[in-house]
Amino acid sequence: MWRKLFTSVPAFRALKAPCRSFSSSSRGAEKDFFKDLDTHLRAFRDKAAAAMPGSDWSPIELTPGLPPERADVVIVGGGVVGWSIAYWLKMKARVRDGLRVLVVEKDPTYSQASTVLSCGGIRQQFSLKENILLSLFSAHFMKNINNHLWVVNEDPVDLQFNHSGYLFLASEKSAHIMEENYRTQRYVGAKVALLSPSQLKERFPWMNTEGVALASLGLENEGWFDPWSLLNALRRKAVSMGVYQCFGEVTGFKCAANLAETTDGEVLNVQRIKYVHVRMPNSLEYQPVECAVVVNAAGANSGKIASMLGIGLGPKESVSGVPLPVEPRKRFVYVVHCPDGPGLDTPFLIDYSGVYCRREGLGGNYITGMSPEETEEPDISNLDVDHEFFQEKVWHRLAHRIPAFEQLKVSSAWAGFYDYNTFDQNGIIGLHPLVPNMYFATGFSGHGLQQSPAVGLAVAELILDGGYKTIDLSAFDLKRILLQEPIQESNIV
Repeated sequence: MWRKLFTSVPAFRALKAPCRSFSSSSRGAEKDFFKDLDTHLRAFRDKAAAAMPGSDWSPIELTPGLPPERADVVIVGGGVVGWSIAYWLKMKARVRDGLRVLVVEKDPTYSQASTVLSCGGIRQQFSLKENILLSLFSAHFMKNINNHLWVVNEDPVDLQFNHSGYLFLASEKSAHIMEENYRTQRYVGAKVALLSPSQLKERFPWMNTEGVALASLGLENEGWFDPWSLLNALRRKAVSMGVYQCFGEVTGFKCAANLAETTDGEVLNVQRIKYVHVRMPNSLEYQPVECAVVVNAAGANSGKIASMLGIGLGPKESVSGVPLPVEPRKRFVYVVHCPDGPGLDTPFLIDYSGVYCRREGLGGNYITGMSPEETEEPDISNLDVDHEFFQEKVWHRLAHRIPAFEQLKVSSAWAGFYDYNTFDQNGIIGLHPLVPNMYFATGFSGHGLQQSPAVGLAVAELILDGGYKTIDLSAFDLKRILLQEPIQESNIV
């Protein structure tokens, strides 16, 4: 109807007919009037056409960047875990507007995001079956990335997945642990091979095998990829499916509180989140977002988000007195150049000394680093790089294992944050008993990027299905922290 009405040109011609006796100046004004009128009508016609079913046009102008006033699910944290959860929620909901999902990220440049500052590794060489299954699922997801995340009329996703595998080295002291892990990995479905020192030397002649009693090499589904490509692909796909994104900082919550008593007689303050307060960049004001569910996927900042709800602020011996044990830990990554270094078949090497190394592109470039001792954790107030750490801790260990690196040159370096779980260095997934509509997906301690596709699906299943359907991650529930029952990885890197 609108299209027919506004394309009826003869109607406007009829209006001009009685004006033939006007003066020349009047005729000029008349022409300008009808020219402007026709311009405005064409613009309105275009808007009316855009407002037909299937269009996103709205006659109400929204302030750019503001979050919606209401959402079914608010995800705090726009890193790779947060966007994976958003993607899987929309995939499971099926209907575009059947579930309104909002992702809030405080860093619009992602310059300090853990996702893009990581080394991009993926492996199945863990000791816990849950971690193995998470990474197996994620590896298959990444290998078929365009079946999941391709967007119509956009370029295919290229993760630059390098399948060179991981190579772990064990000393005589830890060889038995590697053998136990190997049996678990093979049982769960990972393709891994054990190598003796002689086999290791034959396969990688550039390596000094002194002190190595056993090695474990990933044969499939291991290697490294570009973290930014995965993050952007998940974000782009989720937005195309109707997920809202907002760059702002969550500063607080508005809750409805109820008192509950445990069997031990402890009175608990149980809160249900009603609104999330989002402060916009360069502003002191906040936008309240009404919601039904909140997901804390804020990575290194997730402990701070939890404390806004009083988690960890109660009496020490109470449930409310147990904090979310996630904090930022800074890690340095050094890019080194060595023309005579290992070749294209170099795996992601993890030495038993703690130093790691992998190839970075072509031309003799590599990235390397190691985790500091617990008593030597660096300052987290900034992302400055400690170059002395490389000189004093990393280089001699690296050169001992790969003698060619005695001649390396550091070309650049960066620092990033782990969302470090101080309790047992494993992910925390699930609800908190004091906030029954806040789900947690955090504390992965360096494994979040590689496990994000599977973790996103798991959290979506918890929210929409009420339980795990694909991989049972009950072992990672938050209740283990309240009960002081850690689950430890034998290999923590």
